[in-house]
Amino acid sequence: MSRIDDLIARHATAGVPSRPLGELGQFIRGSGLQKADLTDAGTPAIHYGQIHTHYGTWTTGTKSFVSTEFATRLRKATPGDLVIATTSEDDAAVAKATAWLGSGDAAVSGDAFIFRHVLDPKYVAYFFQTEQFHRQKQRFVSGTKVRRVSGEALAKIRIPVPPLEVQREIVRILDTFTELEAELEAELEARRHQYEHYRQTLLRPSAQGGSRWIELGSLGRVSMCKRVFKDQTTTRGDIPFFKIGTFGGKPDAYISEALFLDYRNRYPFPKKGDVLLSAAGTIGRAVEYDGERAYFQDSNIVWLDNDESIVLNRYLYHQYQVMDWATDGGTIRRLYNDNLKRAQIPVLDLDEQERVVSVLDAFDALVNGLSVGLPAELTARRQQYEFYRDRLLTFDEVAS
Repeated sequence: MSRIDDLIARHATAGVPSRPLGELGQFIRGSGLQKADLTDAGTPAIHYGQIHTHYGTWTTGTKSFVSTEFATRLRKATPGDLVIATTSEDDAAVAKATAWLGSGDAAVSGDAFIFRHVLDPKYVAYFFQTEQFHRQKQRFVSGTKVRRVSGEALAKIRIPVPPLEVQREIVRILDTFTELEAELEAELEARRHQYEHYRQTLLRPSAQGGSRWIELGSLGRVSMCKRVFKDQTTTRGDIPFFKIGTFGGKPDAYISEALFLDYRNRYPFPKKGDVLLSAAGTIGRAVEYDGERAYFQDSNIVWLDNDESIVLNRYLYHQYQVMDWATDGGTIRRLYNDNLKRAQIPVLDLDEQERVVSVLDAFDALVNGLSVGLPAELTARRQQYEFYRDRLLTFDEVAS
């Protein structure tokens, strides 16, 4: 911040003016470019949907192209222009933008605006990500299912306009944050591939010295909770009732404590550490039961009432991640109990199971942990970036 403060002290002693975007450039609507028009070669082209899914703060190349002949009929972004997606299904993504920094022009589709301006391209692209931009934009977003914002509305949004030297220094700092985040994302992806390799190696027979294949049905009984009917649930209540779409996350249904105590005492109920398994929907999704007061949807969420003197629950959890489950059914596939019972896993001696679990748990925490490991570090880095981005783009305005 000290260098930016020094630059402002030299070049903007009275403060930094804030001006409407419409005074700093013009908004040009893209033209009739459809997905079907995109090709693998030709003139660079940016479809508005790709701004949501493919492009970051800036780009020097395009994912798609259009034929040279067709491109002559389209409006194009020139190097330095901002390309803005003006429609989305959610407010946060409306007016997502990328700065076009390629060596030539790029055709732009409809439902996008080209902002041709006098600012540093990356500076204005970073501004479009800030809280102050989104706060101003929200007043102009319209539509029901599809949310949109017009060029006339965008022209009214005010942006701080420090001297060009300050804009470039802000860009340099934010580019550094972006590069560090990209490096961390690449490391996380590499670690995930490494984790998958070790998981397959440790859990598959080729690495199992002395392992024997055992059917899951011989390790314990397939169990499920007593059926709960819809009219026995509420949207608020005493005991969370988890279904295949919510277990392991936040519940959207509850049952009474009286019903919970009655069913838990009279019918099968998982022990703390048992591995709950989805038998429908996302088949094979596994969650280790944490022992908290909760109830689970019958037949769709099952568990193996296994003996941990033979197979550890955590080892079973990891095996579930690499199973090729045999399912039956028509449109809706199911993992029926018979298929679950016949599924086989290699079972090691307990001390070897513990070693495998220790290795895989460490990898799992590294690549999936939300409070530790690389995901937590990436989250912290993004929060730090957002804090400094918003701070760097906030100034004392020129006194009127």
